[in-house]
Amino acid sequence: MRSSWFNKLLLIFGHRIRHNWFLFCLVSIVALVVVLGSSSAPSRDFDSLASPRLHDVFTSYRKLKEQAVVDYFDLRFLNSGSNPRQKELPLCGRERENYVPCYNVSANLLAGFKNGEEFDRHCELSRNDERCLARAPKEYKIPLRWPAGRDVIWSGNVKITKDQFLSSGSVTKRMMLLEENQIAFHNDDGLIFDGVKDYSRQLAEMIGLGSDVDFPQAGVQTILDIGCGFGSFGAHLVSLRVMPVCIAAYELTGGQAQLALERGLPAMIGNFISRQLPYPPLSFDMVHCAQCGIDWDGKDGMFIIEVDRVLKPGGYFVLTSPMIKPEGSLLATKKGNMLTPVEDFTQGICWSLLDQQDETLIWQKTTDANCYAARKKGPPLCQDEHEIKPYYRPLVKCITGANSKRWKSIHNRSNGSRFTSEEFELYGVQSGDFYEDRDEWKSALRNYWSLLTPLIFSDHPKRPGDEDPLPPYNMVRNVLDMNAHYGGFNAALSEGKKSAWVMNVVPVGARNTLPLILDQGFAGVLHDWCEPFPTYPRTYDMLHASGLLSHLSSEKCRMINVFLEMDRILRPEGWVVLSDNVGAIEMARTHATQIRWEARVIDPQNGSDQRLLVCQKPFLRK
Repeated sequence: MRSSWFNKLLLIFGHRIRHNWFLFCLVSIVALVVVLGSSSAPSRDFDSLASPRLHDVFTSYRKLKEQAVVDYFDLRFLNSGSNPRQKELPLCGRERENYVPCYNVSANLLAGFKNGEEFDRHCELSRNDERCLARAPKEYKIPLRWPAGRDVIWSGNVKITKDQFLSSGSVTKRMMLLEENQIAFHNDDGLIFDGVKDYSRQLAEMIGLGSDVDFPQAGVQTILDIGCGFGSFGAHLVSLRVMPVCIAAYELTGGQAQLALERGLPAMIGNFISRQLPYPPLSFDMVHCAQCGIDWDGKDGMFIIEVDRVLKPGGYFVLTSPMIKPEGSLLATKKGNMLTPVEDFTQGICWSLLDQQDETLIWQKTTDANCYAARKKGPPLCQDEHEIKPYYRPLVKCITGANSKRWKSIHNRSNGSRFTSEEFELYGVQSGDFYEDRDEWKSALRNYWSLLTPLIFSDHPKRPGDEDPLPPYNMVRNVLDMNAHYGGFNAALSEGKKSAWVMNVVPVGARNTLPLILDQGFAGVLHDWCEPFPTYPRTYDMLHASGLLSHLSSEKCRMINVFLEMDRILRPEGWVVLSDNVGAIEMARTHATQIRWEARVIDPQNGSDQRLLVCQKPFLRK
């Protein structure tokens, strides 16, 4: 129960706080000083107190401290004009079932964007004060459990309609078999001429490997798949223990990224139009484009430069297109100059053309950083500022990463569990902190799974602590870690052999640990949580965040908007696990109630002020 003097303080100053930030800060500081100061006096005689008395004093101090934090967050609510006790939010109209903020082509055209930029991400035009919960489509069903859901999805869960499917080409019909209310995918008879498995083996042979199972041993752990079609190449790569990340442009119907995510594969909305992708330089071992729709002849070669920016030393660029003639000169094309930028930029950006077979070309990026100094042509090197957090910055005409301390061939690097001390120094991380973080997340994951197992696996006869049931009983496949730190949660899931993948998000205002995460072979991206996440609705089974709420308390975004975005991207009956201090968790519980989540606060009983908030999103239809 909040103390009476504090209630009076709120009544006296509450209405003024809304108009005076300085006064708000002053009142908050005074309140905290009074509360903490009043609890500190007994500490002077700690040495003379008996053990039970010492325990009581410490407990009282802890409760007062926790209450002060809760009061502080309540004051922040008052200052922002929000009411933490307001009623549940309503459901949105049916027109917002598949709404993706920041991608409004009509609004972008009215704002003057053209030449393809109208299809790009413009969050500044997507401000909407309507606070409501996006409902699931009428035909929506909970996805099939992994791995069955990889090959069969509910047609009502994606935006491609039956009429659109029937009007599509024969290749699509071979790739996707529509049966009543389901879509089945056939990985061996697809978009790529000889089938996905044969195509993957061909790529391996073209880069000098005996088989595609050798991709990881050859340093190919992460692949950026541009315009991933129906996700079958990514589904095959997952079976090879390679991490594919699909990026595809936003589409009003039948989005490629949406299909991949519905199949339980890593994907997000991303464009090669006017801005850099939200990945740091030297992020991926391979960049793959099979009929991906990118005009590589555009922007004076800047799309090729962007591929070079995200490609690691020794990495590969794979381009498969029917525009490439299988006979004749190595770079001959059916339409004259389609590959002119690639041809012109090959030597200028220190790529070498390894091989051409049929409709596929593969280039390799140099491992020699001195190559750029010896060039006689090509774009200049960028200044160092171009390596700083590339969060949707404009495309550049200069080479990035050649002077990076992280320049290291994919064939010679360590994996995530065996970083050298020199590599830790490059990341700005102490090895002890890294491994301590890993051990903590192993323990935390066991606790999480004990809490969630009776609920997630409620239809399977097991008890908490037992071994997890084998597929198809696993309901958690797509996981979003909203504040990934070192990627420890992802590592714990991998080492625990959970059949889940994680999109590791590093907030733009936090320490940039994304290079460390990507170099462990994980998927990851930079993101500003004051903006919507670039994905379709209902695409994640679990959202996880440790310390994010405290981090966002210093940002200018409203916390309720963050929770509405979390609700948008979480599938019905999906799970949220938040770890933070008691004040932030109490605030989060209030918002969870507003958006109709079932929420439970858990005290880990370890003497700290940390709490867990475990939530489940209900299946709301009306």
